[in-house]
Amino acid sequence: MIKLYILDIWCLIHSLMPLRDSARSACVSGTFLRSWRCRPILTFNEETLGLKKKEGQKSDIAKAFASRVDCILKNHLGTCVKILEIVILDYYKVNACHLNSWLKSAIRPGIEEVTILLPAKQIPEYIFPCSMFVDGCGNSIRYLHLSYCTLRPTVEFDHLRSLTKLHLFEVLITGDELGCLISSSFSLEELELRCCWELFCLKIPFWLERFSCLRVDECNKLQVIESTAPNLSTVEFFGEPVQLMFGESSQVKNLMLEYSFEPNAVNYAITKLPSIAPHLETLILYSTCERVNTPIVADKFLHLKHLDIYIGDDDDEPVAFVYDYLSLVAFFDASPALESFTLCVDPDDMKHDSVLGDTSSIRQIPRHSHDRLKKVQVNGFFSAKSMFELICHIIETATSLESLMLDCIYGEEMGDGTARCSASKFGKCRRRSKRMVLEAHKALSVINKYIVGRIPSAVKLSVGKPCSRCHAIDVDLL
Repeated sequence: MIKLYILDIWCLIHSLMPLRDSARSACVSGTFLRSWRCRPILTFNEETLGLKKKEGQKSDIAKAFASRVDCILKNHLGTCVKILEIVILDYYKVNACHLNSWLKSAIRPGIEEVTILLPAKQIPEYIFPCSMFVDGCGNSIRYLHLSYCTLRPTVEFDHLRSLTKLHLFEVLITGDELGCLISSSFSLEELELRCCWELFCLKIPFWLERFSCLRVDECNKLQVIESTAPNLSTVEFFGEPVQLMFGESSQVKNLMLEYSFEPNAVNYAITKLPSIAPHLETLILYSTCERVNTPIVADKFLHLKHLDIYIGDDDDEPVAFVYDYLSLVAFFDASPALESFTLCVDPDDMKHDSVLGDTSSIRQIPRHSHDRLKKVQVNGFFSAKSMFELICHIIETATSLESLMLDCIYGEEMGDGTARCSASKFGKCRRRSKRMVLEAHKALSVINKYIVGRIPSAVKLSVGKPCSRCHAIDVDLL
């Protein structure tokens, strides 16, 4: 009994030691070796194996990596492995047979996490062997992360019943094959797909009742995302526009949407999303550019509380369209429960008419009271007339407004108001174009001349000024 207790102590100690040190200690005695064989975490990369990359020694490192992994797995029972992580770099030149032998040694019943990160050149040569999951080896896996390989599960695949998280990065797999992989994963909660270029249609079935989070990133052939999973609540999408189908009982509450090189994401969101995701509470939009103003719509985001909009322009062509920021009021009118609004704009990308020197023709639109809006933040506030009109509208109609933050420098952390670089861990502000710095000073002038005096006493105004050191410039403002 005492011996068993001591062995448990050694197992605990070894589980906390770095892999390299733990393996070395197993050479000291039989007791240490038995405890080493119970080590539950095996992470194979250059750092854990004590390999340091030196110029001209890539072949030596590759041989040492393979040799050490072979030795460790040979002396490890494998049945006690809970977490396996293998990171293979391009110059290791590990062939499929060698890798499969490692997987066969380590993936046994009881394993819970498997991460296999391969070099880009492996795709599509390496076909991950789904047979590794048979005979109960896959049914205990809770987390599976694969990269740069091909995955071909068949209709009969039924070996990942405990899987809660599946992450695939640059994996060749079709929509039907992905369906085969997850159809019996009744515990699945999270699916992340990045650069999976064989996906045309992604379907999440209704019987995955625990499924709650979907992330899709640059699967550029994807055309349709359809989910009938009853508890899907968070969706993050980046890529070419796709058709979103969440079903009549959609419970999606958090949505992040970013189109790559496709304009008008903001326009799409307000015209289409109220019917697609009627229960949204948080909406984050990234728009590379807006070529149409935001329209007034009849449909409502009845539950939307937090709205973040990021607008830039990645087009190399000259920007001819002047976006009307005041049109964003349509979101406020469509979102009666809205509590916070963040707008981020890169002034370098945007063409605009400055409000400086001309406030005589400021537009006023019908004033609907936004009585729940408490926090407004504009990152990249600049002197555009329509942006000034938007802020004035918010000040006049947001009766519950508590804080308004206007930052004149896009994408820079606010400092103490005098030296922004004091807030940077690098000790200085990031380099900005002369145009952006000049615009920041103009924006500050707009705030001081036209906005400060309009702020109600109950509202806290925070202003992100240009850095007194990094953004100093001689300007002649009207």
